[in-house]
Amino acid sequence: MSVVRDLRVLLRLRDFRRLLTVRLLSQSADGVYQVALATYVVFSPEKQTSPGAIASAMAVLLLPYSVIGPFTGVLLDRWQRRQVSLYGNLLRALLACGTALLILASVPDWLFYVSALSVTAVNRFVLAGLSAALPRVVDEERLVVANALSPTAGTLAATLGGGLAFGVRLLADGSDAAVVAFGALLYLCSALASLRMPRELLGPDPGPASSRLSSALTSTARGLAAGLRHLAERRSAARALITIGLMRFCYGALLVTVLMLCRYAWSSTEEEGLGLLGLAVALSGAGFFAAAVLSPAAVGRLGPFGWMTVCAGTAAVSVPVLGLTFAPAPFLVAAFALGLVTQGAKIATDTVVQTAVDDSYRGRVFSLYDVLFNVAFVGAAAVAALMLPTDGRSTLLVGLVAVLYAAIALALLRKRAKG
Repeated sequence: MSVVRDLRVLLRLRDFRRLLTVRLLSQSADGVYQVALATYVVFSPEKQTSPGAIASAMAVLLLPYSVIGPFTGVLLDRWQRRQVSLYGNLLRALLACGTALLILASVPDWLFYVSALSVTAVNRFVLAGLSAALPRVVDEERLVVANALSPTAGTLAATLGGGLAFGVRLLADGSDAAVVAFGALLYLCSALASLRMPRELLGPDPGPASSRLSSALTSTARGLAAGLRHLAERRSAARALITIGLMRFCYGALLVTVLMLCRYAWSSTEEEGLGLLGLAVALSGAGFFAAAVLSPAAVGRLGPFGWMTVCAGTAAVSVPVLGLTFAPAPFLVAAFALGLVTQGAKIATDTVVQTAVDDSYRGRVFSLYDVLFNVAFVGAAAVAALMLPTDGRSTLLVGLVAVLYAAIALALLRKRAKG
């Protein structure tokens, strides 16, 4: 009941509602765009997809941004975050339109990946800014609940966007270009929603980190080093980031496994495989929603790291029990469980980072957080490419993921016991 009461209080806060609206529109567009990419890269009838091809696609889309990502955090701590959301979403709308045209033109894969990389890079920039801005629209007392509602609602919006993408694709006779164009429209709506907030509302605070752009560009390296030093001084934030990075690795490896199972082991046609993937995504989204309901009370009772321990331990048990069957029904149950524990751990991590890191450094730290997510995901895809057969059935990979989840839980328990 206390969670419901806090949610009602949050939704009465005008600025929080407006920031949440921007996030929901932006991430629903992300869901549409990501499904379009997945169907074009993985489920196109003319493409013979392999784990290696999926890993290569992820590396092309995510690693280049991971190299430059930390530098954008320095700019996030200088630029007005509302403007980042406004112009970032406008730019994504334009770039997504370009991606749709490239799909229609049947260009070489490398040119398609360049376009998709551009949208992905701006996407990470916008999401880091939204996360850094959250403490500006809610008080610290309700920050845990806000972290449960806002990012989780955004993830659910992305899931809903994925569902809408399947519907648009069906109505458009399987046109991936039409799906991408629909995503571009949602990006435009998110940009317009940003205009409802004052320019100065989302920060950052005026100070040395808010110098002119020219000064920001010349001091990027120094600013990044300062952000890393600040994070090193905040041991709890650094520990939380390491933990969520490892859990992200596990989630990424299992995602590639599900993609290959849906594509080959569980279906005889591309449309059937897409339907199973859509169901898995929907159940994972339901797990995200469950995490939003359970996490505030769990963090309040167990603390952020206690809740992360429970999440990792639950995954360590559920992954081998459900995953080693390699059957659709148990794997779909696992999708719900992993959605719950992954999002639950992320809610706890967001809260630790936001409360432990000073406002003038949050943009840099959240950019590092985002880069960690990307690198962990690409690393997981690379490992999966080495270990997975074409049909996605690898006992060794599922066992490795289960052991890693168990190691995370044990490490957190030992740290908790030492105080």
